Amino acid sequence: MINGFSSRTLLPVCALSVVGVLALAPAAAAAGGGSEPMPGQPRAAQPYASLLHRPGTLVRPHPGAPRVPEVSALSWLVADAGSGDVLAAHAAHRRLPPASTLKTLFALTVLPTLPAGLEHTVSEEELRGIGAGSSLVGVAEGRTYRIADLWRGVFLNSGNDAVHVLAALNGGWDATAAQMQAKARALGARDTQVLSPDGYDTPGQVSSAYDLAVFGRAGLRNADFARYCRTVSAQFPGGGGWSYGIQNTNRLLTGADGVERYPGLIGVKNGYTTHAGNTLVAAARRDGRTLVVTVMNPQEGGGFAVYEEARALLDWGFAAAGRVDPVGSLDAQRARPRPGPAAAPAAAPVSATVAVAPEEEASCLGWGPAAAVAGAACLGAGGVAFALRRRGGVAGRD
Repeated sequence: MINGFSSRTLLPVCALSVVGVLALAPAAAAAGGGSEPMPGQPRAAQPYASLLHRPGTLVRPHPGAPRVPEVSALSWLVADAGSGDVLAAHAAHRRLPPASTLKTLFALTVLPTLPAGLEHTVSEEELRGIGAGSSLVGVAEGRTYRIADLWRGVFLNSGNDAVHVLAALNGGWDATAAQMQAKARALGARDTQVLSPDGYDTPGQVSSAYDLAVFGRAGLRNADFARYCRTVSAQFPGGGGWSYGIQNTNRLLTGADGVERYPGLIGVKNGYTTHAGNTLVAAARRDGRTLVVTVMNPQEGGGFAVYEEARALLDWGFAAAGRVDPVGSLDAQRARPRPGPAAAPAAAPVSATVAVAPEEEASCLGWGPAAAVAGAACLGAGGVAFALRRRGGVAGRD
């Protein structure tokens, strides 16, 4: 006797187990992805391993694809905002000071918590601790503002005074920084370290071209964020019922200071500090396609080079549509909820706008070809054993 099988039953059992393996072999082959499709069948989309942690400029061009422009920024990235595909990048995960582009994460975190129509009278305490040399929109102690006014001060004038007031209303400076950190991790932005919610230069505060593109893309999906970041100009409340005009400092959006306005630009946020240099997250839409570009700290061309390098990358991205393969995904590091042990099939699905990186999808399945064949063998043997038990041919155990 061997494992409860007599010598008479062993050979038929093995034979039927092989039948089970052969019956499920196509599924195992599909799991391996190595077989060619049958004639007339569509070819499955190929997974692309992420290259984004590699050094140098990364692109997977098809023959005849446009050449990636020369860019002097320490770090940059071009991505499709719809699919999350990263089309090209350079040092995408290099951790650098973000300057006011970090306000994108601040807005993602705090916008949902404060109703836009709420009115608030600013206190002296709320304006304490603003860093020397900060950009300001003119928030004053004792004046009453709507939350929407303060957000326009954040997005258009990059006002650190407006950020301080909104953070105070959100539970405080440190609490807001902690919430921003948690939000970054939930979005898969693992390069970001938040210490000052306004983006002011602080030792240890960093982000990356990848993370900032993640924030910009997520922001465009929020109606309030998208509206604020594309606003060119607005009126900001002054004292005694009067107001004054403010203009967006993103020159690709406004066309100010001799920088040509970019056609189809829809935001998102620019920044500058001594240590960060010039930084920019820019998004533009053309022919139904939206691109998001991050440029961090150009090394050549002066203070407006960040806009011209973003322009060149946007032009390239639109021209390269369908002519390059992704080098990574903005969704690759995103946190995914773990279903409970009794999760129902009708549970709310992940938003259809969130793509799953193919390489991660494969790893989540956890079944390679060898495992699939082994599983098939077990299924075949198990089925035969059950049949033989019914006929009394297997010695069962309790």
